Amino acid sequence: MSDAALLNVLEPISRHSVTDAVFEELHRQILALELPPGTKMSEVEVAKVMDVSRQPVRDAFYRLSMLGFLTIRPQRATVVSPISESAVMQARFIRSAIEAETVRLACERLTEADMQALEDLLQGQRQMSDARDAAGFHALDDQFHREICVRTGNGFAWDIIRENKAHMDRVRFLSLSFASQDALGDHIKVMKAIRARNSVMAMEQMRLHLTRIKTQIRRIRAENESYFEGEVWRD
Repeated sequence: MSDAALLNVLEPISRHSVTDAVFEELHRQILALELPPGTKMSEVEVAKVMDVSRQPVRDAFYRLSMLGFLTIRPQRATVVSPISESAVMQARFIRSAIEAETVRLACERLTEADMQALEDLLQGQRQMSDARDAAGFHALDDQFHREICVRTGNGFAWDIIRENKAHMDRVRFLSLSFASQDALGDHIKVMKAIRARNSVMAMEQMRLHLTRIKTQIRRIRAENESYFEGEVWRD
């Protein structure tokens, strides 16, 4: 049998595998602080609760550890990682550098259909903010930033951002209890600058938006000190 014939008998791989499902649910719970920093986890217990085998749990644990959400310690309990203030600020630096460039390109490249899609996301964020749905707002917030990358032809940029923002995400999620309106207002200003094809203003507004976390983290840490590593970022 030829190589091509062999390929034809292979079963298609499910895009939404068991590992993906386990990963996504654990990611959601860690992000939402339902599993706060310091929580001990075991493959056996998670597999039992989620009614799956241990292998997809092991794979999901590994993926979460690569993002910085879990600390895997051989022969000891796996724990939800504490929030690293330095990792948050490093992610802010990476995002500011990349996303200032993507909004500059957005001013040059986005079509009317692209802009309407972004404004639809802003309307969804308004609804989530009014409903005090932090998880819903956070998802649409991420999608707004991701879509700017993708629609400028730079989806890879979002992959880089996502790999570096796990610690930042938990701080952002905690900030939504008092700052969702600020985040929405910033997005609206970015969108207005893109609409006006004003790249200088778009870049400035994006940098200001991503810099807010510098002040937000002080309040969040004061209210949730146990969630953080001992180090404090010195800017």
